Amino acid sequence: MNAIELISLEGKRILITGGTTGIGRAIAQLLAAQGAKILLVGRHQEAINETLKGIREAGYSACGLQADVSMPRDIELIFKKVDSQLGGLDVLINNAALGASGIMDEENWRYVIETNLMGYLACSREALKRMKPAGAGHLVYIGSMSADVREEGSSVYVATKAGIQGFTESLRKEVNPLGIKVSLIEPGAVATPMQPASPEEQEQQQADLEMLHADDIAQAVQFVLAQPQRSDVVGLQIRPHLQLI
Repeated sequence: MNAIELISLEGKRILITGGTTGIGRAIAQLLAAQGAKILLVGRHQEAINETLKGIREAGYSACGLQADVSMPRDIELIFKKVDSQLGGLDVLINNAALGASGIMDEENWRYVIETNLMGYLACSREALKRMKPAGAGHLVYIGSMSADVREEGSSVYVATKAGIQGFTESLRKEVNPLGIKVSLIEPGAVATPMQPASPEEQEQQQADLEMLHADDIAQAVQFVLAQPQRSDVVGLQIRPHLQLI
C-alpha cells in the first residue's frame, strides 16, 4: 500500500477574501495553524483586527487588508499587497459574499452581484496573472448549495451562486492544462452571521444536526488543498446531516 501523499501547507502563500467572519475566519485560522502565509481581506477594520489578534494569540501569523472586492480600485490594492506582503500567490480562496433575498431595490442587488460574482471573477483574473508564469496554483471557490436547491425568496443570491458554479466548471477546463487547480466547495446551512437565526438558535440547530459549523468548511478547504498534484477535488458539497433539501 502506498503512503498517503498529502501536500504540506507550510509556507503556502494564500489570499482569503471575506476572511474576517464566519467561514472565511475559520479558514484563515486553520490554514495559519498549518504554517501558511495568510493575507485575509475584509470590509471592516475592526473585524480584521479581531481575527488577526485571535490568530496571533494562538501562536501563528497572518496579515490583513481592509478592502471591498466589489470595487476595481480595491482589487488592485489587494493584489499589490499580495505582491509586497506574500511575494506571490499559491492559493486564492474566493469567499467574500453577501446574503440576499429575492428581487430588491436595484442599488442593493447590484452591490450583491458585484460582490458575490464580479468580485470572484476579478480576483481570479489577478490571481491567474501570478499563477500562470509559475505553472502552478489553486483557485478555491466557496459557493453554496443554493445554486442547486434554488430556494424560494433567495433569487438574487441563487443567481450569484449559480453563476459561480458555471464559472468554475468552465474555468477549470481553461487552466488545468497550465498546472492550475480549480475547486468549488458548496456548503449547505452554516452557522455564520449571514444566517437570519440568532446565535442561540444556530447553536441549537447544530446540536440537532441541522446546521454546520464554519470549522467544517475550513476542514474541507484544508482537505482540498492537501491533495497531491495528480488529484483534483473539483466539486464538494457539504450538508448538515439532517438538511434533506
